[in-house]
Amino acid sequence: MDLVERWTALAGEQTRRLGEELLARYAEEHRKYHTIEHLEAVLDLVDELAGDADDPDVVRLAAWFHDAVYDPSRDDNEERSAILAERMLGDTDLEPERTARVAALVRMTRTHAPEDRDGRVLCDADLAILAAGAEDYAAYTAAVREEYHFVPEEYFRAGRAAVLDQLLGLGELFHGPTAKARFEERARANLTAELALLRTSDAAGPTT
Repeated sequence: MDLVERWTALAGEQTRRLGEELLARYAEEHRKYHTIEHLEAVLDLVDELAGDADDPDVVRLAAWFHDAVYDPSRDDNEERSAILAERMLGDTDLEPERTARVAALVRMTRTHAPEDRDGRVLCDADLAILAAGAEDYAAYTAAVREEYHFVPEEYFRAGRAAVLDQLLGLGELFHGPTAKARFEERARANLTAELALLRTSDAAGPTT
Protein backbone atom coordinates (compact mmCIF):
# COMPACT_ATOMS: atom_id res chain seq x y z
CA MET A 1 0.00 0.00 0.00
CA ASP A 2 1.52 3.35 -1.01
CA LEU A 3 1.54 6.24 1.41
CA VAL A 4 -1.42 8.09 -0.07
CA GLU A 5 -3.50 4.93 0.31
CA ARG A 6 -2.26 4.56 3.88
CA TRP A 7 -3.40 8.12 4.52
CA THR A 8 -6.88 7.58 3.06
CA ALA A 9 -7.26 4.32 4.96
CA LEU A 10 -6.56 6.31 8.12
CA ALA A 11 -8.31 9.61 7.45
CA GLY A 12 -10.87 8.77 4.76
CA GLU A 13 -10.95 8.92 0.98
CA GLN A 14 -12.44 12.42 1.15
CA THR A 15 -9.14 13.66 2.63
CA ARG A 16 -6.92 12.32 -0.18
CA ARG A 17 -5.90 15.85 -1.17
CA LEU A 18 -4.58 16.47 2.35
CA GLY A 19 -2.47 13.33 2.22
CA GLU A 20 -1.04 14.38 -1.11
CA GLU A 21 -0.24 17.83 0.28
CA LEU A 22 1.55 16.32 3.26
CA LEU A 23 3.64 14.08 1.02
CA ALA A 24 4.58 17.08 -1.10
CA ARG A 25 5.87 18.76 2.04
CA TYR A 26 8.04 15.78 2.95
CA ALA A 27 9.40 15.80 -0.63
CA GLU A 28 10.70 19.38 -0.39
CA GLU A 29 14.13 19.74 -1.97
CA HIS A 30 15.90 21.07 1.11
CA ARG A 31 15.05 17.96 3.13
CA LYS A 32 17.74 15.29 3.26
CA TYR A 33 16.74 13.35 6.38
CA HIS A 34 13.25 14.63 7.25
CA THR A 35 11.90 13.12 4.05
CA ILE A 36 9.17 10.80 2.84
CA GLU A 37 11.45 7.90 3.79
CA HIS A 38 11.62 9.17 7.37
CA LEU A 39 7.84 9.58 7.46
CA GLU A 40 7.37 6.03 6.22
CA ALA A 41 9.85 4.67 8.78
CA VAL A 42 8.03 6.44 11.61
CA LEU A 43 4.64 5.20 10.39
CA ASP A 44 5.95 1.64 10.17
CA LEU A 45 7.28 1.80 13.71
CA VAL A 46 4.05 3.29 15.03
CA ASP A 47 2.32 0.27 13.53
CA GLU A 48 4.81 -2.05 15.28
CA LEU A 49 4.44 -0.25 18.61
CA ALA A 50 0.67 0.25 18.36
CA GLY A 51 0.04 -2.17 21.21
CA ASP A 52 1.74 0.29 23.56
CA ALA A 53 -0.60 3.15 22.56
CA ASP A 54 -4.06 4.08 23.83
CA ASP A 55 -5.22 5.52 20.49
CA PRO A 56 -2.98 4.21 17.69
CA ASP A 57 -4.84 6.07 14.94
CA VAL A 58 -4.31 9.41 16.66
CA VAL A 59 -0.62 8.54 16.91
CA ARG A 60 -0.58 7.66 13.20
CA LEU A 61 -2.13 11.03 12.35
CA ALA A 62 0.43 12.78 14.54
CA ALA A 63 3.20 10.88 12.76
CA TRP A 64 1.99 12.28 9.44
CA PHE A 65 2.19 15.81 10.81
CA HIS A 66 5.21 15.64 13.11
CA ASP A 67 7.66 17.03 10.52
CA ALA A 68 5.14 18.47 8.07
CA VAL A 69 6.76 21.87 8.51
CA TYR A 70 10.54 21.67 8.44
CA ASP A 71 12.93 24.58 7.99
CA PRO A 72 16.37 23.84 9.47
CA SER A 73 17.01 27.57 9.95
CA ARG A 74 14.12 27.83 12.44
CA ASP A 75 13.53 26.36 15.89
CA ASP A 76 9.72 26.35 15.89
CA ASN A 77 9.04 23.59 13.36
CA GLU A 78 7.11 21.41 15.78
CA GLU A 79 4.82 24.26 16.79
CA ARG A 80 4.21 25.19 13.17
CA SER A 81 3.55 21.53 12.32
CA ALA A 82 1.04 21.32 15.18
CA ILE A 83 -0.74 24.44 13.96
CA LEU A 84 -0.85 22.96 10.46
CA ALA A 85 -2.41 19.79 11.90
CA GLU A 86 -5.06 21.84 13.67
CA ARG A 87 -5.86 23.73 10.48
CA MET A 88 -5.89 20.78 8.08
CA LEU A 89 -7.68 18.33 10.36
CA GLY A 90 -10.13 21.06 11.35
CA ASP A 91 -11.46 20.82 7.79
CA THR A 92 -12.19 17.09 8.14
CA ASP A 93 -14.76 15.04 10.02
CA LEU A 94 -12.27 14.24 12.80
CA GLU A 95 -13.67 15.08 16.21
CA PRO A 96 -12.22 18.36 17.59
CA GLU A 97 -10.88 16.64 20.70
CA ARG A 98 -8.95 14.14 18.59
CA THR A 99 -7.59 16.93 16.41
CA ALA A 100 -6.37 18.62 19.59
CA ARG A 101 -4.75 15.34 20.67
CA VAL A 102 -2.91 15.07 17.35
CA ALA A 103 -1.53 18.59 17.75
CA ALA A 104 -0.52 17.91 21.36
CA LEU A 105 1.40 14.81 20.29
CA VAL A 106 3.21 16.73 17.54
CA ARG A 107 4.27 19.31 20.11
CA MET A 108 5.74 16.55 22.29
CA THR A 109 8.30 15.78 19.57
CA ARG A 110 10.01 19.10 20.27
CA THR A 111 11.53 17.82 23.53
CA HIS A 112 10.80 14.10 23.16
CA ALA A 113 9.47 14.19 26.70
CA PRO A 114 6.14 12.41 26.19
CA GLU A 115 3.34 12.90 28.65
CA ASP A 116 1.32 9.74 27.99
CA ARG A 117 1.35 6.37 26.26
CA ASP A 118 0.49 7.78 22.84
CA GLY A 119 3.27 10.35 23.11
CA ARG A 120 5.72 7.63 24.05
CA VAL A 121 4.93 5.67 20.92
CA LEU A 122 5.30 8.70 18.65
CA CYS A 123 8.51 9.95 20.24
CA ASP A 124 10.01 6.46 20.32
CA ALA A 125 9.24 5.94 16.64
CA ASP A 126 10.72 9.33 15.77
CA LEU A 127 13.99 8.65 17.63
CA ALA A 128 14.42 5.03 16.52
CA ILE A 129 17.01 6.08 13.91
CA LEU A 130 19.38 6.66 16.82
CA ALA A 131 19.53 2.89 17.27
CA ALA A 132 20.28 2.14 13.62
CA GLY A 133 23.13 -0.06 12.47
CA ALA A 134 26.46 1.57 11.68
CA GLU A 135 25.81 2.15 7.97
CA ASP A 136 22.32 3.57 8.42
CA TYR A 137 23.42 5.73 11.34
CA ALA A 138 26.26 7.17 9.27
CA ALA A 139 23.80 7.93 6.45
CA TYR A 140 21.49 9.63 8.96
CA THR A 141 24.22 11.88 10.36
CA ALA A 142 25.41 12.75 6.84
CA ALA A 143 21.86 13.68 5.82
CA VAL A 144 21.43 15.88 8.89
CA ARG A 145 24.69 17.65 8.01
CA GLU A 146 23.37 18.25 4.49
CA GLU A 147 20.24 19.85 5.89
CA TYR A 148 22.47 22.25 7.82
CA HIS A 149 24.82 22.90 4.91
CA PHE A 150 24.57 26.65 5.54
CA VAL A 151 26.16 26.31 9.01
CA PRO A 152 29.99 26.47 9.09
CA GLU A 153 31.60 23.19 10.15
CA GLU A 154 32.97 24.47 13.45
CA TYR A 155 29.58 25.77 14.55
CA PHE A 156 27.76 22.69 13.32
CA ARG A 157 30.03 20.38 15.32
CA ALA A 158 29.51 22.45 18.45
CA GLY A 159 25.75 22.51 17.99
CA ARG A 160 25.52 18.82 17.19
CA ALA A 161 27.66 17.97 20.22
CA ALA A 162 25.33 19.99 22.43
CA VAL A 163 22.34 18.06 21.06
CA LEU A 164 24.06 14.74 21.70
CA ASP A 165 25.04 15.79 25.23
CA GLN A 166 21.44 16.74 25.91
CA LEU A 167 20.15 13.42 24.63
CA LEU A 168 22.71 11.39 26.56
CA GLY A 169 21.79 13.35 29.69
CA LEU A 170 18.20 12.16 29.54
CA GLY A 171 17.26 9.47 32.01
CA GLU A 172 15.89 7.47 29.11
CA LEU A 173 15.81 8.02 25.37
CA PHE A 174 12.92 5.62 24.82
CA HIS A 175 9.88 5.44 27.01
CA GLY A 176 7.60 2.62 25.93
CA PRO A 177 8.51 -0.88 27.12
CA THR A 178 8.93 -2.36 23.65
CA ALA A 179 11.03 0.48 22.24
CA LYS A 180 13.14 0.82 25.37
CA ALA A 181 14.12 -2.84 25.31
CA ARG A 182 14.76 -2.75 21.57
CA PHE A 183 16.53 0.58 21.06
CA GLU A 184 17.94 2.15 24.24
CA GLU A 185 21.31 0.42 24.51
CA ARG A 186 22.21 0.68 20.83
CA ALA A 187 21.11 4.32 20.61
CA ARG A 188 23.29 5.33 23.55
CA ALA A 189 26.26 3.54 21.99
CA ASN A 190 25.71 5.38 18.69
CA LEU A 191 25.36 8.77 20.35
CA THR A 192 28.45 8.21 22.51
CA ALA A 193 30.52 7.18 19.49
CA GLU A 194 29.37 10.16 17.42
CA LEU A 195 30.07 12.57 20.27
CA ALA A 196 33.58 11.16 20.71
CA LEU A 197 34.20 11.61 16.98
CA LEU A 198 33.01 15.21 17.08
CA ARG A 199 35.26 15.99 20.02
CA THR A 200 38.21 14.30 18.34
CA SER A 201 37.62 16.47 15.27
CA ASP A 202 37.49 19.58 17.44
CA ALA A 203 40.71 18.63 19.21
CA ALA A 204 42.48 18.10 15.90
CA GLY A 205 41.80 21.71 14.94
CA PRO A 206 41.46 23.05 11.40
CA THR A 207 43.07 21.17 8.56
CA THR A 208 44.75 22.59 5.49
